[in-house]
Amino acid sequence: MGKYFGTDGIRGEANKELTVDITIRLGYALGYYLRKKNKGSNKKLKIILGSDTRISGYMLRSALTAGLTAMGVNIDFVGVLPTPAIAYLTKKVEAQAGVMISASHNPAKDNGLKIFGDNGYKLPDNEEEVIEKLMDDFDEIQKHVVQGDKVGKFKYAEDEYFKYRDFLLSSVNGDFSGMKIIIDAANGSAYRISREVFLMLGAEIVVVNDAPNGTNINVRCGSTHPEILSKVVVGYEADLGLAYDGDADRLIAIDRNGQVVDGDKIIATLAVLMKNNGQLKKDTVVTTIMSNMGLEEFLNKNNIELLRANVGDRYVLEKMIENDVVLGGEQSGHVIIHNYATTGDGVLTSLKLVEALKNEKKYLDQLVNEIKSWPQELINVRVNNNKKKNWEKNKNITDFIAQKEVELDKNGRVLVRTSGTEPLIRIMVEGKEHETVTKIAKEIAEVVEKELS
Repeated sequence: MGKYFGTDGIRGEANKELTVDITIRLGYALGYYLRKKNKGSNKKLKIILGSDTRISGYMLRSALTAGLTAMGVNIDFVGVLPTPAIAYLTKKVEAQAGVMISASHNPAKDNGLKIFGDNGYKLPDNEEEVIEKLMDDFDEIQKHVVQGDKVGKFKYAEDEYFKYRDFLLSSVNGDFSGMKIIIDAANGSAYRISREVFLMLGAEIVVVNDAPNGTNINVRCGSTHPEILSKVVVGYEADLGLAYDGDADRLIAIDRNGQVVDGDKIIATLAVLMKNNGQLKKDTVVTTIMSNMGLEEFLNKNNIELLRANVGDRYVLEKMIENDVVLGGEQSGHVIIHNYATTGDGVLTSLKLVEALKNEKKYLDQLVNEIKSWPQELINVRVNNNKKKNWEKNKNITDFIAQKEVELDKNGRVLVRTSGTEPLIRIMVEGKEHETVTKIAKEIAEVVEKELS
C-alpha cells in the first residue's frame, strides 16, 4: 500500500481522510500523467467518470473534475453505475482512463476513488506510485495547467448506461422466464441496472433496498448484510436471492431455503459447470488465501486445480492473467469471469449463475450441497491506523499466533492481515472443530486489540 492508494484505490472517510484537497491533487496528477503518457497522440484526452449513490460523491466529483479539466482532460460522466461498468465503458469507448467514485461495501460516510486504465483494468501498483509522487509535487505540476479555451469539458453521458446494459444482456443465452428472484440492490449502484436486465430476461423479480438517499447505502442490507434478504426469499417462496454491495462488484446469493451462498460456493458452482461445458480453461480457478478449505476439497474431487492469491480482486486477476485462467474471485463475493470482464462484476456473475441454474434445471441448494465448508471464524479488530501497518513487528502478537497455530496442528490454519481500505486487522481462523476455531479467533483478537488500540 502507498501513501494514498490502498488495495483498491484511494479510500477513507469523506472530508476527513479523503478530502477535497486530495481529490483535486489526484485530478491534477492523473491529468498530467495521462498527458505525458499520451504525448504525440492526436486524440483529445477523455475519462469515463461514474459514482455510486453516496452523498459525498457530488463533492468529490466536483473536486476531481476541477483538477482534470484544468489539465485539459474531457470528462464523460455516466452517472450512477456499478464499478465494473466504468471498467467496461472505459475500454469500449476508447477513453484514456476511467474513475469510479465509490467506497464499495464500506459505510456511507466513507468514499473512494478507483482508477482504471484504457484497457479496462485497475492501474498497476507502479502507475499508482507515479501518480502519488505527482500528487505530492503539486506545486510543480500546477505549472503545467492548460489555459483559456484549452481546458477540458465536462458532459453528462448517461446514455452510456445502455452500452453496459446491452453487454450484460448479451452475456446470457436464453431467458429467465419461470424464475422467481429477489434482488437486494444495497441502495447502491445496482438499483437500476439489476432490475432492468432481469426484467428484460423475463424473470419474475422483487427488488429490495433500491431507494438510495445518499446515506443509506450498505445500511443493514446488500452483500455484507444478507439477513433480511434471506427472510424475503423464504417468505416469497422465491427460487433464490441476489445481494450486491454498494458499487455492485460483489455478489452473495441466497438459496430457496434462506441459506447464504458466499463467493467460494458461487465460484465452485460456476467452475464445475464451466468444466463440464469445456469452458473452464486449464480446469483451474484462482481464489485467495481466505477461501475455505472446503472449497479446495470440493474442487479437488472434481479434478479442478485451485491457485491462491493475496487478498484483493486485483491480485486474483493478476494471478489469473499470469496463469491464463478464466475464473477467479474472493469469498466476499468478488467473482471475475475473465472471458467477459476485466474486474469483479456482481450483476454479470448473478446473470451467469441464474443462467446455470436454468440450464441445469436445478435449485441453487442442490448445486452447492456437496460443498462442505470448514468452520471459519472471521473477526475484524478496529485498531490505530498508524499501528496497523507494522503489526507483524509486534512480537507479542506474532508469538501468540504461532502458539495457536501449534494448537491447531494440521487441522486448521490462522490468517491475520491488515485491511487495505479500513483501520482494521482481519483475523481468520479455520479448522475442523467449530468451538476450537471460535475460541482461538477470540483469543487472538483480544491480544491484537490490546497491543494495537
